[in-house]
Amino acid sequence: MIPYGRQEITQADINAVVSVLESDFLTQGPQIPRFEQAVASHVGAKYAVAVNSATSALHLACLALGLGKGDWLWTSPITFVASANCGLYCGAHVDFVDIDPLTYNLCPEALVAKLERAERSGTLPKVVVAVHLCGQSCDMQAIGALAKRYGFKVIEDASHAIGGKYQGEFIGNGRYSDITVFSFHPVKIITTAEGGMAVTNSDELANKMALLRSHGITRDPAEMTHKTDGPWYYQQIELGYNYRMTELQAALGISQMDRLNEFVTRRHELAKRYDELLNDLPVTTPWQHPDSYSGLHLYVIRLQLNAITKTHRQIFESLRGQGIGVNLHYIPVHIQPYYQEMGFEPETYPEAMNYYREAISLPMFQGLTDEQQDAVVTALGQALV
Repeated sequence: MIPYGRQEITQADINAVVSVLESDFLTQGPQIPRFEQAVASHVGAKYAVAVNSATSALHLACLALGLGKGDWLWTSPITFVASANCGLYCGAHVDFVDIDPLTYNLCPEALVAKLERAERSGTLPKVVVAVHLCGQSCDMQAIGALAKRYGFKVIEDASHAIGGKYQGEFIGNGRYSDITVFSFHPVKIITTAEGGMAVTNSDELANKMALLRSHGITRDPAEMTHKTDGPWYYQQIELGYNYRMTELQAALGISQMDRLNEFVTRRHELAKRYDELLNDLPVTTPWQHPDSYSGLHLYVIRLQLNAITKTHRQIFESLRGQGIGVNLHYIPVHIQPYYQEMGFEPETYPEAMNYYREAISLPMFQGLTDEQQDAVVTALGQALV
């Protein structure tokens, strides 16, 4: 089976992890700040907070921005459920903005229309989570301008997008947002096995997230409510969580960061080759906005069903049956049973539903060989017949 994504682990990665196993620290040691600095420096952000998953990073980002009961969080329906669930964790209401039919990201025009309606009804969002699907940036300049006009905060869910660029600068530099979140799950561009990170240019937000990731506990006398009792002393000053990353994960992340540019370059080579090999098949290949240089976590095609006699499911099952580990990213969040119980109707977001009916994620990872890619395309051709 050729998977849709997988990690690439080298001897250098293994050596980095082993060195931690042989050290004095398995958690809360020197590797975590080194990894945070490596990511912050690469993307051009001032601060980074490493955590145990991107889901945790999204939750901390929402908390740091003050999202709470009665507030609204908006995001795209075409994303993993974590992009929306982070709002529910904070007691907020969640709503969605339909996607752009070309980029599959949150549509700025749909956002404008929804904001205008929300302003009239007094239900403007406190936070908008802009998801960079497949690794391609949303139109952050437009979203950032709307944030200033309507007063909401912006989180970039860049779980797919480390190493990608927008307007010639690395995603995560915070030019148009408050916080950016990255994922290091094994199928992502670089991995720490499990793990995530939030980057920001605000020391206040960074300090808040760092506090909340470790039970809300501080050892800084300046943050305490009274004079320290002694060198052993700490205080819990917030209700925090155990969202810490381990030293093992951070060491693997540091090693992987050395090859990030190489990984993204190879993914672009594969995407260009897919574009050429699929040119004569009844599928729509990914469109890239000229302002964007995608991290290319995913390569999603859309079936031209009006030119095909088989169904979406039949083609998907045929590919799986031929040993091609295709996937579908994602089932629209608003049609998940948990969200349908809140009253969401499927066709409220028609572009998202059109995408869901046609999308298939083909294998895309830096270790994919040309021969494997040829096998994927051959299998797709046979599935379409």
